[in-house]
Amino acid sequence: MPVPGQMRPAAESVSGEDGLFGPSSVTWRVMAQPVMWVAGFRALYLQALHPRVMLGTWQNTALARPKEAWGRFLRTTEFVRVRTYGSIAEVERIGRRVRKLHASLRGIDEDGTEFRLDDPELLLWVHCGEVSSYADVARRAGLPMTRHDLDTFVDEQRRAAAVVGLDPAGVPASAADLADYFARMRPHLRATPQARRALLRSVNPALPAQFVPLKLVAPALTTLGFGSLPRWARRLYGMPGSPTTDLAVTASLRALGEGSTRIPLPFIPPSVRAASARVREYQRAQPTRRAAS
Repeated sequence: MPVPGQMRPAAESVSGEDGLFGPSSVTWRVMAQPVMWVAGFRALYLQALHPRVMLGTWQNTALARPKEAWGRFLRTTEFVRVRTYGSIAEVERIGRRVRKLHASLRGIDEDGTEFRLDDPELLLWVHCGEVSSYADVARRAGLPMTRHDLDTFVDEQRRAAAVVGLDPAGVPASAADLADYFARMRPHLRATPQARRALLRSVNPALPAQFVPLKLVAPALTTLGFGSLPRWARRLYGMPGSPTTDLAVTASLRALGEGSTRIPLPFIPPSVRAASARVREYQRAQPTRRAAS
């Protein structure tokens, strides 16, 4: 498996402390936005449509136990934070831990067949569901992103794929590649009973005491996350997949994207705030750098 640090382009001058991406990356610019919480829920709902991914998750994690499910969500969020903003050493450390955990887990399919949770096919589905969710929500929320930026973001995320054990050469490298991948996967997807139960439980999650205030916003975030799914995905869950819903969700995401920048800083991890500051410094320096060249 490629070492995560080796997935960074040689021409990009970032230090080991900058991790896989650095302030010049589209990834740092996108992932620092609070509206990405919506993308996180969208990714979970999309990933759950792969029957084996859903069964493996249901059988091996706290997802089936409502009082523990939020803790799992927070651990996943922390993994994404470290993978995005951590140093190379931190990324490699958390990557080893996740790969070791996945290698030790097995799931039982509906026909009794045992499967590994680190099956590359399953890891690729989870990766693509996550990346497509970030890219789609970022675009619809009005983040300043060109088509080139979207392609760059998808390409950068191949470094993240290496962290969980995937060969980056077999991972979509552009938005078009992602679309082709989902077109191939759609015949194999469905909403299992476990996926439907997980969806219903996410609307009103059982939260630890320190996160109870989030109950006020959780329904809105999960509703937007579900509504931002592709039409075909909503229909698999038995819900409407109309263009009208798409327009309403996009308008809501745009409003949230503009308003969420005013979220109180304590809700944003210090590492994310620091990365955002470095992105702004990098962008301010660009005219000077171009003039000097």
